Amino acid sequence: MKVVIAGGSGFLGNPLAWTWAEEGHDVRVLTRSLPAGQGQHESGTGKPGITRVGWVPDGSAGPLAPELDGAALVVNLAGESIAGGRWTPARKQALRDSRINATRSLLAAMAQATNPPATFISGSAVGYYGDRGTETLTEDSSPGTDFLAQLCVDWEAEAKRAAAPGQRVVLLRTGLVLERSGGVLGKMVLPFRLFAGGPLGSGRQYMPWIHRHDWVEMVRWINDTPSLSGPVNATAPHPVTNGEFAHALGRAMRRPAFLPAPRFAMSMVLGEMADAVLSGQRALPARAQAAGYHFRYPEIDIAFRGIFGD
Repeated sequence: MKVVIAGGSGFLGNPLAWTWAEEGHDVRVLTRSLPAGQGQHESGTGKPGITRVGWVPDGSAGPLAPELDGAALVVNLAGESIAGGRWTPARKQALRDSRINATRSLLAAMAQATNPPATFISGSAVGYYGDRGTETLTEDSSPGTDFLAQLCVDWEAEAKRAAAPGQRVVLLRTGLVLERSGGVLGKMVLPFRLFAGGPLGSGRQYMPWIHRHDWVEMVRWINDTPSLSGPVNATAPHPVTNGEFAHALGRAMRRPAFLPAPRFAMSMVLGEMADAVLSGQRALPARAQAAGYHFRYPEIDIAFRGIFGD
């Protein structure tokens, strides 16, 4: 099977690419570190393994169509990190452009491909729902109105244009992905190691989370479930409040979790991005569960045992 992953070098894309490559699939990872159209096979992956292909996600197809031709699916994870800096006007524009233009480039290349991929899995986030308090959210819930919600709405709208007879689109609304090696957890463990961990803000906001293993397996399962299309919440079935999350992390690390980070202090450090950190979405993976996905890490304590050991 030939797979193309845009954003395949990051915290999520890299393990996804390697999982498929280790099974002997032909994995093409699109990267901006190579000239457009130039391919470089990853040493040590054998054949077909991982081939990194240069691209310029500027909204045009460029020389990308041959790489997508004959692929079973394209996974679109391209976009600058939401947590990469303060949300200045220039930063917000970069967050938007990096997602919209990358998606447009992929769609343009798919339109030029002689044998386009049957499945397009495009990234999104649970930020789509905005700050919703304790409201239970499924894929049928309405979007929010803040910056991150509108970014997700526009990103998904762009991806939906790929839908056509024989070509399905899945919009993957990902929660906070947990793994020891990086991501949000890599930033959260330091205060706990220093015995200074605790809830963020009030601690009452819900945190829709998912273990990285389940995220990778869910993407692979979606590819193998052709009846599934449209939005899918990539979140564990048991979301927790930020306070519950902090105490579970403290238990796993054998550290206290009683020093909260107040909202005003976070706003001083993070600016508008603090609103996203302190907002809550009680998002449930309703469509994945209805279609039969089985979570390896359904509860936060089970996830932390898998990450930190017993």
